[in-house]
Formats: sequence, C-alpha cells, structure tokens
Amino acid sequence: MSEVTRSLLQRWGASFRRGADFDSWGQLVEAIDEYQILARHLQKEAQAQHNNSEFTEEQKKTIGKIATCLELRSAALQSTQSQEEFKLEDLKKLEPILKNVLTYNKEFPFDVQPVPLRRILAPGEEEHLEFEEDEEEGGAGAGSPDSFPARVPGTLLPRLPAEPGMTSLTIRIEKIGLKDAGQCIDPYITVSVKDLNGIDLTPVQDTPVASRKEDTYVHFNVDIELQKHVEKLTKGAAIFFEFKHYKPKKRFTSTKCFAFMEMDEIKAGPIVIELYKKPTDFKRKKLQLLTKKPLYLHLHQTLHKE
Repeated sequence: MSEVTRSLLQRWGASFRRGADFDSWGQLVEAIDEYQILARHLQKEAQAQHNNSEFTEEQKKTIGKIATCLELRSAALQSTQSQEEFKLEDLKKLEPILKNVLTYNKEFPFDVQPVPLRRILAPGEEEHLEFEEDEEEGGAGAGSPDSFPARVPGTLLPRLPAEPGMTSLTIRIEKIGLKDAGQCIDPYITVSVKDLNGIDLTPVQDTPVASRKEDTYVHFNVDIELQKHVEKLTKGAAIFFEFKHYKPKKRFTSTKCFAFMEMDEIKAGPIVIELYKKPTDFKRKKLQLLTKKPLYLHLHQTLHKE
C-alpha cells in the first residue's frame, strides 16, 4: 500500500467516525453533512478512471456501495417515517470494511448498489456549458419511469426550537407545473433565503428527488422548515425555489427554472407562485417568466406562533 492510499484510507476512516459520533450524540445536521461529504469523496474514487489507482474494480464497487449506505443513513436522519430506515448500527458495520477495503473479500452485508456521481453546478455556471434552449431538450428523459428512485436524500433541516413571541414557518412544496414534466430526470428543488443583495440568510436546503410525475406536474409533497423566525427576516428578503434536474447528455445537474416568495406573501394557507427563466436572479433585477402558460409552483404555508 502506498503512502498516498494509506493517507486516503485514514482520512476516510476519520470522516466516517466523525459522522457516526455526531449521529450517536444526536447532532443530526452535523452527521448529515459529514455523511454526505464522505459519500461524495467515495463516489469520486469509486468512479475514477485514472490508471494510478491502487483499488481494483471490485474494491471500487465496495467503496461505491459504502457511499450508497452513507446516503441511505443520511436520508433516514431526515425522514419522518420510522420504517425501512438504515440504522446507525447498520452503518457501523461498514467501518472495518472501509478500513480494510484493500483486503476485504467477503459478500457486502447490504443489498445496495453504487450510485452515479453527478456533477452539481453553481447557479448560472451551466450557462457557460450549454447553449440549447429548453424547447430543444425534448426527449432527454423520455421513457423514464413515472416514479423517481429515492436515491437523492436531500438536505432538509428540522424545525427551529420554539422561542416566545416568535413565528416559525413550514412550507410544503406540493408540486410544480412544467410542460415537459415527464422528461425531467431526478428533479429536486433547492430552497434558500436571500437578502436584496443575494446573500444567504439561512442554510440552503435541497429536497429529496421528487416523489412522482403526472401529466404536466412534478410532485414533491415535502415540508421545508425555514431556518429563521419570520420576525427576524430582514426587510426585502425573499425565499427562493430553484428547480433542478439531471441532464444525461451533459452529465451534470442543471437549474431549469426558479420561483421566489417575498415577505408580504408569507401567509397561512395555499399559494401559487410564478416560474422564471434561469439563471437564478437572486437580486430580482432581470426577471423573465418561464412560460405564458398557467404553470406555477404550488406551495402551502403553515405558521407556528410560540
């Protein structure tokens, strides 16, 4: 074993233990972050094409499966359903396998498969890589199943602790209307809260992959807990929703469109908001509607007054 590989395995092991420690201490946000960072590193190595890798194809497959398990545990920590969860004690069985992956030759203890590493671009970055219009994208996802695999776990955060006199906000993302909804592959929504200068006021959250698609709608039915009390949001702030999907030809995840909700729209009950063309304009200076058709992002807001 070379010194480079030895160092790599040590870093992976340290990251794995940090995540498991956070998990066992109940520090779920930190555990999710650690698991997802390590999963991404493992996926990159599992799919590396360079010739100087010391890992065999079988070992890379094992590394990829460990990455899948990390994502499953991360998803379990964010799930409100207790059944079919990937438990911490299950995950801990993988630590010695990761540590000894160069000599591990037994059957993997869980029936999972490595998942593809997907490139996720920063807002606007895809503009430099693609030039086709949305109308020319037809067929990219044709023939894909009506339900999406629960493979992308998302990064949803729990509700804020109660504070006297403060109001917390839960936004249920119900569905989004798109003319080519059936062709979107692995779609999810990134939710952020920005000030007038486009600066983040709260942590950014990603939904899991959409639950299903039907006609001109992609359905999510997922709750977003705003990470700042309504009374503490600065004047002019807005909540942004960026719809993202995977492009197999380009091999990256791209923003298709976005929507936003301003502070005077925070009211209990249902709301539909308009969709705008990319790139996401966090400063709200040059907005272009995505379509003239009556297609919107459908939300439902719940205010929790303490």
